Amino acid sequence: MKLEVITKYQKTFEQYAHKENDTEYWLARELQELLAYSNWQNFTKVIEKAVIACTNSKQQTDDHFLGVRKKVDMPKGGTKEIDDIMLTRYACYLIAQNGDPRKEQIAFAMSYFALQTRKQELLVQRINEIERVKARKKISETEKELSGILYERGVDNRGFGRIRSKGDQALFGGNTTKAMKYRLSVPKNRPLADFLPTITIKAKDFANEITNFNVQKENLKGEQKITTEHIKNNKAVREILIKRNIKPEELPPEEDIKKVERRLKSENKKLLKDIKKLKE
Repeated sequence: MKLEVITKYQKTFEQYAHKENDTEYWLARELQELLAYSNWQNFTKVIEKAVIACTNSKQQTDDHFLGVRKKVDMPKGGTKEIDDIMLTRYACYLIAQNGDPRKEQIAFAMSYFALQTRKQELLVQRINEIERVKARKKISETEKELSGILYERGVDNRGFGRIRSKGDQALFGGNTTKAMKYRLSVPKNRPLADFLPTITIKAKDFANEITNFNVQKENLKGEQKITTEHIKNNKAVREILIKRNIKPEELPPEEDIKKVERRLKSENKKLLKDIKKLKE
């Protein structure tokens, strides 16, 4: 997410914050707008999931979701009362967690509401970390799908490992998986993807997705044919990166993804510990 986009969202989200008795809160109908949901009924479904998540975290939902009534102006004059919900920062965070992950507003909100501080550099860092964790989970799912597809076509786990390694060699300009792990100081017992930058993880995932699609579309069978297909797809993805002056084998390693995940979980726990409740 670009810095100017983060700056815009940060200002907007702060403008919509309310305070009562030193307790910060947001209103659901305003949050609906902030998170780019055009339909209130659709947004209430997200709120319902967030309420369940709140209950599962052993919190009193009324401490974080408090129903209210408010007056709104009618187009032809007059006013009417509508339902709304006061939301703590924690409630807003749970709503963002259960929102549409394709919306960039959701990605921003997950970090904005999780952090007690509003320092922009921390928001940028956390948004980037969330994106990297999501990319890592996505490639795990894609590889699991690919492994299942290959098994149905006569390729066992060892064959899958060889195919994946050949794909890495094509993507990383001749460097094998083992060579890349040595180059990036990745422990022998850890997957290479746990230390790759987001763009490389997504590049590997894209190549996997193409292989998944073409193997099924063309009904490819056997290790040799599928290996050829996977190498071709990784080379094609590499060509795209090279045209944009990105050499995946020359990118520095990122922090261990397991440490990033632990830090994000720790921040979430701190949010729940420090948050002020609506009843206080």
